[in-house]
Amino acid sequence: MGMAATAGDAALMRRALELAGEAGAAGDVPVGAVVADAAGRVIGEGMNAREVEADPTAHAEIVALRRAAASVGSWNLEGATLAVTLEPCLMCAGAILQSRISRVVFGAWEDKTGAAGSMYDVLRDRRLPVRVEVVAGVAEDEASALLRDFFDARRG
Repeated sequence: MGMAATAGDAALMRRALELAGEAGAAGDVPVGAVVADAAGRVIGEGMNAREVEADPTAHAEIVALRRAAASVGSWNLEGATLAVTLEPCLMCAGAILQSRISRVVFGAWEDKTGAAGSMYDVLRDRRLPVRVEVVAGVAEDEASALLRDFFDARRG
């Protein structure tokens, strides 16, 4: 399903996994995201900060999209790629569509709330005027392990 990952995608995911680890260390669910422009340059990074910032919208993708838009001086991120360690939720999928991001690369599937192919497939919904290329399962094992270890530690 979806397109194949590139070497650039793998490098972006490695950075997203580092950010996810930082989020987990800070007490947030370990999710990290990186936005790269069409040339592959990183223009925005984010990590889940809902707990740290007491902000329900501070998902890694939203933080990364805000920083990317600020760095290029435009909300329109057409041509860019967003790499995120966990399948985007409905809120993040909506933000991705609003930003005109061209590609989304994600690691772990989110069976309960995922909106990029598992529960919903908002990013590729033919009824919408914008569709996004989705590459799933990049570094899936590492991304899943980060999440599993975080929640195992929480459950004690």
